[in-house]
Amino acid sequence: MIDRDTSPLEDPVGESLRGHHAHLGRRRGGAATYLPEVATFCAVPTGAGPQEWADLARLLGRGEFADMFSSPQDPPSDWELVFTLEGRQMVYCGQPPADHVDGVVELGTDSTAQMLDLVERTRPGPFWPRTPELGTYLGVRDDGALVAMAGERLRPPGWTEISAVCTAPEARGRGHAARLIRALVARITARGERPFLHVVEANAGAIALYERLGFRTRKAVTFRGFRTPRHCRGQLGPGR
Repeated sequence: MIDRDTSPLEDPVGESLRGHHAHLGRRRGGAATYLPEVATFCAVPTGAGPQEWADLARLLGRGEFADMFSSPQDPPSDWELVFTLEGRQMVYCGQPPADHVDGVVELGTDSTAQMLDLVERTRPGPFWPRTPELGTYLGVRDDGALVAMAGERLRPPGWTEISAVCTAPEARGRGHAARLIRALVARITARGERPFLHVVEANAGAIALYERLGFRTRKAVTFRGFRTPRHCRGQLGPGR
C-alpha cells in the first residue's frame, strides 16, 4: 500500500474535530469536544496552557468528564484523573481487499436501538445514541437480530478509524469480526483513505486478529479520562 503521512494520527481527535467532524463538535478557543450524544472525546492543542484547559472546562462544565483519548497533554493539577489505560494505535499495511463481503449489511438509523443493545451486551468501548453519525456502520444479522457490527469513528485527514468491533456472545467464533473489518477496510481504501484503529493492550485476542488482517502497531498510547474542576477559577466565570 502507498505510504501516507502519519502526522494526523498524533492528534486524531483534534484533527477530526477541526476537519471532517467539525459539524459534530463544539469549540472554544483552542479546545474542542464532540457533542454529548456523539462522543465524549476532547482535544486541546499541543503544548496547551491554562487558557486552553480553561476553555475546555467551560465547554464541558464543572465536575464533568473529559475523555482525552490518546492525548499526551497533561491538564492542570486540579483536574481529577478518572482512568488510565494502556493501549496501542495500529495502521493497516495490507493490500485493499475485495469490495464485497458476503453477509455484511449497512446499518441505518432504524438500527440504532439494536446497535445500542449490542454495545450494552459486549462493551466494545464508548458508544452513544449519535455515535453512528461519525461514519458508516456495518453489521451481521442472524434471523433478523443484529449479532455483530463495526464502524467508522475518528476521521483525521487521509485516515479513518475502525471502531466498535463487537460480536454477541452466542455468535462468536464464526468469523463475523474479520468479515466486518475487511468490508470496512475495502470501503475506506476505495475512497483513497487508510484505515487505523486503537486497541487496549490487554486485549491480546483482538490484537492478534488485527495483525492477521494486515494491521501493524504504529505506537503505544495511553488512554486517559479526567474530571473538570468542580470549583472553577475566576477566569471561567459562572459555568454553563
